[in-house]
Amino acid sequence: MYRPQKHRPENLTAKKLMMRNQLNDFLKTSVGEWYDAKITRHGDFNDLRDINDTLNMVPEDLAIEDRRRYTESCFGHFLPMHREMQFSTGIVHRLLMRGLHHDGPEDEMRFMLGHHSVWFSKVEFCLITGLKFGVIPDMTTYQTSGIFDQQYDAVKLCLLYMLNWMMGLDEREKIPVWQFRLVDDLDAFDVFPWGAHVYRQSIYGFKHALDG
Repeated sequence: MYRPQKHRPENLTAKKLMMRNQLNDFLKTSVGEWYDAKITRHGDFNDLRDINDTLNMVPEDLAIEDRRRYTESCFGHFLPMHREMQFSTGIVHRLLMRGLHHDGPEDEMRFMLGHHSVWFSKVEFCLITGLKFGVIPDMTTYQTSGIFDQQYDAVKLCLLYMLNWMMGLDEREKIPVWQFRLVDDLDAFDVFPWGAHVYRQSIYGFKHALDG
């Protein structure tokens, strides 16, 4: 996420030099209004363990192929994360409190870290997640054969679970019908530009996380 501004060529006008020296003046939430958040959900990647456990419960005659199909899918590289790292909601909250007003693209964010202005954009998201970007097609065009095939039932449900986990959707919300239609064709699901879709949903959530 950290990319010093010197990596982007720009005209160092007096206004920009002032912004670098007085970042506090551009904070969306002034230092005096910073507060500690009550953590309602601890992200320890238990959901990824659930996916791994689900794949382990697939009938023996289908298990090897189902696990291969999932690990080679567009989300397969996330599966080992539950063994390698932990997520801190507290760090995310403190970062959002340091959000800055800026005149860059609307789908990017700037933050004050110490004396530095750093930003989060599609570039960082793509580097972190490895997900594909591209033009998002019309979701209403997806058709379904009506039911899932027995061989990949667990794979399809795990992919839907992973997708909505990444977007941070409330567990009480319904999964959109178009996602069920799309995952019924695993090849089409894999080539969908999930990076563009998940980034759009994520950046909206980040920008409105402190509203109210």
